[in-house]
Amino acid sequence: MDNQQSREQRLALTFAAAWGRFERRLDAALGSIRGISFAEYRLLQALGDAPNAQSSRVDLARVVGLTPSGVTRALRPMEKLGIVATVKSKRDARLAIAGLTPAGRELLSDAAGVVDDAMKSTLKRSPKTREKLHELINWLDDIAH
Repeated sequence: MDNQQSREQRLALTFAAAWGRFERRLDAALGSIRGISFAEYRLLQALGDAPNAQSSRVDLARVVGLTPSGVTRALRPMEKLGIVATVKSKRDARLAIAGLTPAGRELLSDAAGVVDDAMKSTLKRSPKTREKLHELINWLDDIAH
């Protein structure tokens, strides 16, 4: 079997590796200051953006790119910490709705500041890089839909 990578494969792997390094940087910043990972921040942000800061696990999964069971596993420790609460739907007892608690809202606000600072620190190196990054993200978003 030929083990040569195409340009496209190298680009995909390089992009994934760069994102992994960047996500670890955000994990370190959030973990040291607020005790959460970037993945947890994304879930909290998705809840914060939802109407009344509440969402079904299926809808959260769609927003953050996990499976509903992955969302359930990720929310469990946050529930134990009191930053997320789960309630059964009044219309469908099988449906659990996750919501931010007041402590979760406060944590999200603090964590958003940490993410802002990390991004500003990363992007201050070059305003042109910021523009190129926005263009790349818009392009990736366009081709993903």
